[in-house]
Formats: sequence, C-alpha cells, structure tokens
Amino acid sequence: MSGQLAEYLQACRARLQPEQAGLPTYGERRRVPGLRREEVAGLAGVSASYYIRLEQGQASHASQEVVTALARALQLDADEHAHLSELAAPRRRRPAPKPPAERVSPDTAQLIASLAHVPAVLLGRRGDVLAWNPLGHAFFAGHLDFDGPQRPADRPNMTRLLFLDAHTRALYPQWTLKARAVVANLRLTAGKHPDDKELSALVGELATRSPEFAKMWADHRVRACDSTTHHMHHPVAGELVVNQQTLRIPHAPDLTLTLVTAGPGSAAQAALTLLAQAVAHGPGER
Repeated sequence: MSGQLAEYLQACRARLQPEQAGLPTYGERRRVPGLRREEVAGLAGVSASYYIRLEQGQASHASQEVVTALARALQLDADEHAHLSELAAPRRRRPAPKPPAERVSPDTAQLIASLAHVPAVLLGRRGDVLAWNPLGHAFFAGHLDFDGPQRPADRPNMTRLLFLDAHTRALYPQWTLKARAVVANLRLTAGKHPDDKELSALVGELATRSPEFAKMWADHRVRACDSTTHHMHHPVAGELVVNQQTLRIPHAPDLTLTLVTAGPGSAAQAALTLLAQAVAHGPGER
C-alpha cells in the first residue's frame, strides 16, 4: 500500500501548479511538473525529509493529522481526501479474509422489478451486474443475455464492457468523459479494498487489453459516481440526454443502484417510454 500512497502523492503534486498554491516562481524554469516535494512539505507543515519518505514509499502510513494537512496543501476535494486517507491508513499484517459473494437481497430485487418505467441496474463494487430490470437491460446491454447476472460466472462487468465492448462504447458519443469517470470511481473503490484480488485482476486485465484504460488508471484521478448527465446514442431509442443517478444500498454500501431518468416532457423521456413499451410487448417480455 505504501507504493500506492507514494504514486498518488506524486500524481497530486504534479497536477498542482505553484500559482494555484500561491507560491511565487520568480520566472525560473522548473524541472518538475507541478510543485516540488519541499514545497508540498512546507505547505503541509511537515518536514521535507518525512514527506520525501512518503513519496518514495519508505513510510507505510501517515496519521490523520498529516493526511488532512497534505490534503489541504494539495487542494484535494472530499473524494480525493478520502482516498488519501484510505491509502495512508495502517494495514493489518494478517491476510484479509476473502470477501463474501455479492448477492441481491429479496427487498432490493423487488425494488428493481417494481421500476418498470425506469432503467435500473444493480452493480457490485467491481462493476459486475448483479441484477437489472428489463428496461435497464434493454437500455445498457440489450445484446447480452438478460439472465447473465443470475449466473455469477457470466455476470457482465460494466467497466469491462465500456472499454472492450463496441456496443457499450457506441452508447456514449462523449466516451472519454464517461470512461474517465468510471476509472476514477474504480480507483476510489480499489483504495477502499486493497486486498480484493478479483478487483486487482480486473484492473490488470483492462490495463493489458486497453491502452486507454492503462493511461487513465495511471492518472490516479478519483471520483465517486453520483449524478451525471449523459448524451447517449441508443440503437433503438436514438439520440437522448439522460441523467444517470447512482444510489447506495443501505444494508450493502458496496452495492450501487444506477437509475436513468429524463426531464419531464423531454424527447428523452418520450424515447424511454417507447423503449419501455417495446420491451413490454416484445419477444423478450418478462
């Protein structure tokens, strides 16, 4: 974990320019992007030698007081601060137990089924599709088997689909913005679950198979998915602007429910209504 902490501090430091931090440059030519290590240490009120040890991976963790000071110096937002706290926290010496299999509770399944007119998809922390309603399936991945999420070995993974599946990629005309947001959320999750071997395997697979993913992952951006407006190109519903909201499941905070909505009276709402009617009366009716 000290290596991840070091890489994250380096990335945050490189993104912050001296003028943003209120530091004079006197017009000199700087040899490093962003701030120098000594400048970060001074802004945070810690010794330069200690901060250098953090960036070199020689210090395994930092106190919350130091984390808060570094977050302030590096001008991190709430998500970035939380991620830094996770990376800097002391880790247990014993191997972490294998996380339990992700399951859909009866209450959550009933909720998803009741949302007949709203695309709904339940995701696990790695982005695996645990459940979706017929409209959610038709909206995001109608080319896949509807019953796939019921078989753990066959569950679609939305991050994998976004980078490796042509159908999913074509849904987003502004694909790069969507991809960056998904990678930033995945890195935030990886910081919370550093011992998740399946998550590490997913990251390794995508970094190997997708140069775009590898580049975005190396950027060390973190951001929680919440509510985002997307311009989408759907093969059936056509061009539409929708809002994707990500909600946490109270009894299972690692699971998220993604809902797609459109403005009242908008063309997108009409398109979603037509898609829902097609799903309800089509051969795949469920």
